[in-house]
Amino acid sequence: GLVSRAPRWAIAFKFPPEQVESVVEDIVPYVGRTGTLTPVAHLAPTKVAGSTVARATLHNLDEVRRKDIRIGDTVVLQKAGDVIPEVVRPIVERRTGAEREFEMPTTCPVCGTPVIQDEGAVRVYCPNTACPARLAQEFGHFVGRGGMDIEGAGWAVLSQLLERGMVHSRADFFRLTVEDLVSLERFAHKSAANLHGRIARARVGRPLARVLNGLGMPQVGEQTANDLANWLAERVRPDTFPPPDADVVPDPWFAAVAAELRRIATDEPEAFTEVPGIGPTVAAALSRWFAAEVTRDVLRELVEVGVVPERPVVPPAGERTAGPLDGKTLVVTGTLEGFTRPEAEEAIRAAGGKPVGSVSKKTDYVIAGENAGLKLAKAEELGIATLDEAAFCRVLAGEGPPPTE
Repeated sequence: GLVSRAPRWAIAFKFPPEQVESVVEDIVPYVGRTGTLTPVAHLAPTKVAGSTVARATLHNLDEVRRKDIRIGDTVVLQKAGDVIPEVVRPIVERRTGAEREFEMPTTCPVCGTPVIQDEGAVRVYCPNTACPARLAQEFGHFVGRGGMDIEGAGWAVLSQLLERGMVHSRADFFRLTVEDLVSLERFAHKSAANLHGRIARARVGRPLARVLNGLGMPQVGEQTANDLANWLAERVRPDTFPPPDADVVPDPWFAAVAAELRRIATDEPEAFTEVPGIGPTVAAALSRWFAAEVTRDVLRELVEVGVVPERPVVPPAGERTAGPLDGKTLVVTGTLEGFTRPEAEEAIRAAGGKPVGSVSKKTDYVIAGENAGLKLAKAEELGIATLDEAAFCRVLAGEGPPPTE
């Protein structure tokens, strides 16, 4: 028989990844969105699996020590899953004695703040919330696909805005004028007006889950942000507030949500454990984060500049019905004609499903668009059912259950 795109009798074979030699010219710590210092190997440019690789993450200091990777080492390099550059091991017999062990700096390489390593933890991080490297990553996350999804606000634009001091907070994106944007390199009046329009459209109607996820909450991804948004909507019911109005600033419901987050973090931190997927450790991290003055300022400013999130639909208690994808885990891959990736994932959540980013044995369905790649191949290898866009739309419309195989 057949399962979606592959016959049952077919067997998928994976060739071992191509391995080549390279030289670690340096190991440089990079500061990420949460302040984590990640050691990255700077390699002699080496062609592997069809492209030239010059950098590979080493993840953390413990991993560097476990593999005993040193600056100056000749190493074995491959692409994990034929995609991600990975330093497999050093070639110890090639050592000359001139190699140097990597030491994690005691201060942030960007802002100079003393770094912290919590007791028993692997993570080394910069605690300075105003660190320029952290801000750049945080703002990039905020305007990116998982957050406000502002098309055209990529790194080339963001770096100029930061260098010129045009944005100091997330709310500053919504204060930019066409004249501000015209001053950027490679911008004329039309392109500036287009970007300004996209920023204005992002201010109103983004799902609360996306707004929350764009804040970069600690240890919280898109699915948990969605669960948190739904939980908040039950505590601060949208139907008890006037309908959303882009001309009414601030939005009373969003202001009430921000106030409720502050109250919970201060007075009822254990309440966060009521959110699916949030345990005591994450609840404690969220409480500290939402109680911090800097987070309070972020939420207050977003309310003040007129951010109006889309309000989750919360049916009255006892009237909830299971959606067509209730309890199912799905992965979206490839390009869909009628949905962007975030829109498809929102549709999955609205139908009761859980969108995730990678295929595993726990995945129930893969939605495959045009030019689907490795995720589709893995789904076929694991025998996971796939849906094309037409079948996905039929399921969302309630015109029949998804295939069982």
